[in-house]
Amino acid sequence: MLTEAFTWTALPTCNLSNIKASVSVVFSLVFLQYMQQVISDDEFSLEIVGEGKPELYQLWPESFVPKGFIADMKFMKLGAGPDTFYTEEATRTVLSDVPSDLTIRINNITYLLHKLQYSLLPKCGLLQRLSSEKEDSTNVALDLHDIPGGDEAFELCAKFCYGISINLSAHNFVSAFCAAKFLRMTEAVENGNLIMKLEAFFSSCILEGWKDSVVTLQNTQRVYEWSENLSIVRRCIESIVDKILTPPAKVRWSYTYTRPGYAKKRHQSVPKDWWTEDISFLDIDMFRCIVTAVKSTNILQPQLIGEALHVYACRWLLDMTESQPNKSSSSQVDDSPHRKQRILETIVGLIPADKGSVSIKFLLRLLSIANFLGVSPVTKAELLRISSLQLEEATLDDLLLPTWAPNDQTSHDTDLVKTVLESFLRQWRRQTSAGESQSLLRSIHKIGKLVDSYLLVVAKDANLPFHKFESLIETLPGNARPEHNDLYKAINTYLKEHPDLSKTDKKQICRFLDCQKLSPEVRAHAVKNELLPLRTVVQVLFYEQEKKGHTTTNKTHASPEQHADRQETSDIRDELNKLKLSAGEQSSKGKGNRSSEPGTSGVHRNLRKSDDKQQQRQDQKLQDKSSHQTRNGERKGNQRRGHCWDSSESSQERSSEKSIRKDTQQKQREIAH
Repeated sequence: MLTEAFTWTALPTCNLSNIKASVSVVFSLVFLQYMQQVISDDEFSLEIVGEGKPELYQLWPESFVPKGFIADMKFMKLGAGPDTFYTEEATRTVLSDVPSDLTIRINNITYLLHKLQYSLLPKCGLLQRLSSEKEDSTNVALDLHDIPGGDEAFELCAKFCYGISINLSAHNFVSAFCAAKFLRMTEAVENGNLIMKLEAFFSSCILEGWKDSVVTLQNTQRVYEWSENLSIVRRCIESIVDKILTPPAKVRWSYTYTRPGYAKKRHQSVPKDWWTEDISFLDIDMFRCIVTAVKSTNILQPQLIGEALHVYACRWLLDMTESQPNKSSSSQVDDSPHRKQRILETIVGLIPADKGSVSIKFLLRLLSIANFLGVSPVTKAELLRISSLQLEEATLDDLLLPTWAPNDQTSHDTDLVKTVLESFLRQWRRQTSAGESQSLLRSIHKIGKLVDSYLLVVAKDANLPFHKFESLIETLPGNARPEHNDLYKAINTYLKEHPDLSKTDKKQICRFLDCQKLSPEVRAHAVKNELLPLRTVVQVLFYEQEKKGHTTTNKTHASPEQHADRQETSDIRDELNKLKLSAGEQSSKGKGNRSSEPGTSGVHRNLRKSDDKQQQRQDQKLQDKSSHQTRNGERKGNQRRGHCWDSSESSQERSSEKSIRKDTQQKQREIAH
């Protein structure tokens, strides 16, 4: 039976307060069962003292791990002596009665050490060779400025030679291992040397743990060339990939997972994307190697790869929701635009080809950041292509991206939305060239609804230029909008937020409205909307008359009053044509020929006026025309445009047929006079 000396060191949460500094016991199954009962589910560490080589490993038998509790990272302790190194100005020396005879300079630090009184030279093959080359063998001075890991790594190796206690973990293993290799602390120089112990710790502890492997790989960045030549990078990546491919039900190691609401659920199963946060701390090149290796196995779903890319982008790129850098990333490494460009281009290159592997919201925000950082045209083109393929999945919130241009005062990046929309339409037209299907029609209708909702939001921005708003409206084809109620609402909102808009711009923007695609309630609202141009109001009124005349013609049996209505509709159409000619002649006259020109608001007030005398004339006129014959055929009315729906006003009842005729005639008289 193996007998060793053990030292149980309790952690702060341990209930072993009655156990003193150390006890000697027999390492047997009976003892382990006893300790399991004593310490319950608390953590303990084990110091193995054997053959004069102290080593400290964290011991956590699987049966001791509480349900839902995860072990910490492993560490190793070498040596037992007290730390006798001290600093005097820029000099590090050892407290000893023996004067120093070896001076080692590393950058700005000078070490005053001993050659033979301790095991420094006997354990370091490089120091032996360099000392032998010196003519003065009494006091030797050496420069080790190129030692990997710098003065900290050298001091760890020196303390090991002096027998001073050192603690090694994934945080300092890489620098210590590279420095030991540099100093040639091999078994050929002396048995039980540092390199052998570090290799054993690396293979049996670090590579067996999840966080140990990730942290070790992260620290290779400081001495990357040495780490790559010593196969530390390759072995860590292989260990990480192997654990990522492990089924979640078999995951028994510690991992970082800070999703909102997850911490409150202690006893749930391991999430499928448990590994994404830990590898997001790695350098982009190491992250790329891991993701590429995982993708090549075709074991994980593309959505998990996409989630890893999303987590990494949120950590290192500019914040996705605010125009500020991510604090966690900027405080750790270089936050230069060039580095962010490289990160973004790498992430785009790692996006799986499967549709839906990443969300459209993530793609649009990457595209927005790409425009800000000025990445390569190839990266922009690829992002634009993928984004347009998934535009149907977008919601209104996904499109509300902030503008990055320093001189742009608008709240939202309408140029980006327009660019993605144009790319989507190019692909949609290529598909419809082979034949229009119901799915393609539903697709364009969905995009039209989405864009009109977006227009309503951006229309509230008082700094949005007219040409951007107009350009975004006309980007959609005519068949993308089966109805124009939402478009009416957006235009009306824009007119309210931009009261100084010229009459020409108002006419230009209202020409996109189609009266035939407006609901009766919206048309009734448009008639009373004083923000609309006069021509738009007249078009809505005329369409109402045309529609009523068409409905009357379709009836088989028409009353005398209905015949009079049809005749009245024809008369109104003729008078409106004369009205247009008269208005054109008046507008061509000089300003000196008239003192004032009636405005749109005055016309609307006259539309709502009616007195008893005019009502009597209308009734008499209806009686005179009751004997007229029904005219053959029905002229096709010109397509008319209307105005946007005001969300703040309630729906209006349609005006009666007689009221519309009366208001139209009254408006004609007002304009003619």
